[in-house]
Amino acid sequence: MSVIDVENAVRGRYAEGAQARVPDLCCPTDYDAKYLAAIPAEVLERDYGCGDPSKHLREGETVLDLGSGTGKICFIAAQVVGSTGTVIGVDMTAEMLEVARRNAPVVADRLGFANVVFREGLIQDLKPVVDSESIDVVVSNCVLNLVDTASRRQLFSELHRVLRAGGRAVISDIVSDREVPLEMQQDAELWSGCISGAFTEPGFLDAFKAAGFHSVRVLERQAEPWRTVDGIDFRSVTLEAFKDAHGANRAHSPAETTSCCGPDASC
Repeated sequence: MSVIDVENAVRGRYAEGAQARVPDLCCPTDYDAKYLAAIPAEVLERDYGCGDPSKHLREGETVLDLGSGTGKICFIAAQVVGSTGTVIGVDMTAEMLEVARRNAPVVADRLGFANVVFREGLIQDLKPVVDSESIDVVVSNCVLNLVDTASRRQLFSELHRVLRAGGRAVISDIVSDREVPLEMQQDAELWSGCISGAFTEPGFLDAFKAAGFHSVRVLERQAEPWRTVDGIDFRSVTLEAFKDAHGANRAHSPAETTSCCGPDASC
């Protein structure tokens, strides 16, 4: 499939998903109800994902959400980072951005502060919308797999570029237990449905390592497959990767180490 085919297939599917809920785009995920209470139902019903990277954020951080959709993760992140933090959502689908931007003032009014901005752009080409070394944490929720394979080296390079020294990526995405065959990659519906573009789990970690990230590890891994297509299991994982060794060493020092590194992690 050519880049333009993939981009158009994804854009069209998610434009539809902004108008009405598309159940096939969702991988069941539990979010903290205390954060959902401030978010309008329209946002929650029309936003799609496979994990919750926002639970790994901290107060005061500057966060970039790649493929922010109608803004659910951004609005959750806004509450986690608080009024001293900033959240930037980037999405290429105008219909999704319209929902997010229309609801941003509603969320800000409920929270008592406004710290979220939405920008239109391609996540594999962030230069027009995000400065280098301006972000503490890059998050994404089931979006990296939607980028055409030919653009993925650039995608991971852009993730690395926008992060400040010591910054990190926390990414939830769909992975497969073996390589997706070419015939499935040529299916536009499966691609836009987070199937055809899925990374293998080792390939997902390796893509970050190849881009220069350090201490790449799996924080969460879905035990049972989300879907099985033609005998291939697809499940959600949430991964953490640091821009440099300094950030990784600081985060994993004895005083800060957590137990979230699962049995399948690569620490």
